[in-house]
Amino acid sequence: MATVQERIRALKTKHNALILAHFYEDGAIQDIADHVGDSLQLAQIGEAASQPVVLLAGVVFMAESVKILSPTKTVLIPDPAAGCSLVDHSPYDMYLAWRREHRDALCVTYVNSSAEVKSITDVCVTSSNAEKVLAAIPKNRQILFGPDRNLGRYLALKLKREMVLWPGACEVHVLFSSRRLFELKAKHPHAIVVAHPECDEAVLQYADVIGSTSRLLAEVKTNPAREFIVATENGILHQMQKARPDALLLQAPAQGSCACNECPYMKLNTLEKVAHALETLTPEVTLPGELIDRSKISLQRMLAISRGEPVEWPSRFNG
Repeated sequence: MATVQERIRALKTKHNALILAHFYEDGAIQDIADHVGDSLQLAQIGEAASQPVVLLAGVVFMAESVKILSPTKTVLIPDPAAGCSLVDHSPYDMYLAWRREHRDALCVTYVNSSAEVKSITDVCVTSSNAEKVLAAIPKNRQILFGPDRNLGRYLALKLKREMVLWPGACEVHVLFSSRRLFELKAKHPHAIVVAHPECDEAVLQYADVIGSTSRLLAEVKTNPAREFIVATENGILHQMQKARPDALLLQAPAQGSCACNECPYMKLNTLEKVAHALETLTPEVTLPGELIDRSKISLQRMLAISRGEPVEWPSRFNG
């Protein structure tokens, strides 16, 4: 009998499909994927791919980004219940009301957001390109930043730029305990602490390196240190350990008695669900054409700035 991995490979060939997996997926899913990366990398790879079918093993907003950038492709997600706390914390109607309160401001929205929220956003950012995008915004324009308050606060302090912050947070990253991290660091004084900027400020104060998931992975790959404490979702440890089998990798401790911090939404995806999606070509991510057109503007503006191209900013929000 064929293994689930063999079934997936056969179905991928049958449908000429591309499998993309986020760093936070289980190691077995990462190992079966054609590409593993953060949300921006996956959307760009999906857009550039020649395959007509793209399966995104991640969460729904990531698959939506692939669909927005590649509307003619069939975009699959193994489990449509794989949501995101940041999306849940920024419902469209409330975000729209917030925008309308600040019509002359420019709205910068973390890519961890719904397609509907992207459609009323001036520019999206990821944790890897946010600084470059914010630097491109005229100094005389007020900035709204959502939905992650921790990422927004970190960027505002680093760039010395005032921003109005939406009060959302990633439920995984806010669970890291600064007190327990301090205690772990005391036991491993030579360990390098790497942290995602979605963590609370109290945790970031202990970090030697703060950056996106891909930035943290690059640090572990290139830093000669032999011990690392990692303050982000534990799925990234799979790629880190493959890159540095000689290193001791410790996930930063969470509050309470939990020994690790996992994204419950990412972990809804399984190899069996990947196989089922490729077998049935469902669940498929679909979006209305008008929504795709409106959402694409904020993503395309982000990508243009990332390439170093000039962009035009709207004078005010008219939605």
